[in-house]
Amino acid sequence: MTELPNVHVRAEVLAQALPHMQRYDQEIVVIKYGGHAMGDRAAAEDFAEDIVLLEQSGLKPIVVHGGGPQIGKMLDRLGIQSEFRGGLRVTDEATVEVVEMVLAGSINKQIVGWISAEGGRAIGLCGKDGNMVRAKRAMKTVKDPGSDIEQVVDLGLVGEPEHVERGVLDAVLKAELIPVLAPVAYGADGQTYNVNADTFAGAIAGALRAKRLLLLTDVPGVLDKDKKLIPELTVEDCRRLIADGTITGGMIPKIETCIYAIDQGVEAVVILNGKVNHAVLLELFTDYGAGTLIRRG
Repeated sequence: MTELPNVHVRAEVLAQALPHMQRYDQEIVVIKYGGHAMGDRAAAEDFAEDIVLLEQSGLKPIVVHGGGPQIGKMLDRLGIQSEFRGGLRVTDEATVEVVEMVLAGSINKQIVGWISAEGGRAIGLCGKDGNMVRAKRAMKTVKDPGSDIEQVVDLGLVGEPEHVERGVLDAVLKAELIPVLAPVAYGADGQTYNVNADTFAGAIAGALRAKRLLLLTDVPGVLDKDKKLIPELTVEDCRRLIADGTITGGMIPKIETCIYAIDQGVEAVVILNGKVNHAVLLELFTDYGAGTLIRRG
């Protein structure tokens, strides 16, 4: 008689997943899918499988995607020169047209296609649809390297969420569809704004009081000063680690998004490596967290 050890192992894994599935049954989970994390086709297909499995298991997943690397490539292909201020790209009228084309067009429909190929029913939207997200112009501050004085930098048509109208998403989720959202939105002035995908995902998660917000990126999570993963943090821990210089650079705005989402009612946020196979399933359906979990404390 042929032994079936792998089958028994798989059955055990499924049994262990049951309490996690019950915890998230009918709960909203917002997943931010980063531009670098979506660069590998096989990893993208694994991600799509994860999203379909979440929906089939009774969760209500919402995908928010970025696309910085893809935007950069398209700008280069079209010969559009980017201006940088304080190390940040300025979004002018020509650039925002490309941003909208890449994010709300090619990338958005590509992700919808991947989910559909795995048997899911996804719908691609952006912040403009149904006036879902209204944005305002974002003003960033950067430190002058010479004087260490903070200066306000005008990044043009870069926006930040000002208001989320949840009615569209409620209707989509009620229809048992998976929303795939591009972070492009109108302002009150009728102008199109490019919104940071992390910030956009945080605003969506907060408005819908999501059970979890997952920020998929290209690093394992929050690292300590010895570059070791910190598995769990409170909001107070995050503020302390920013103050003492442990959390620096691009991780600071991610952590600020986490704190904002938790303040808005999200139970917990996880920063994890989107390049790990089935990272979403590992985080939600197993006892082994795949990144750094951040709670109120």
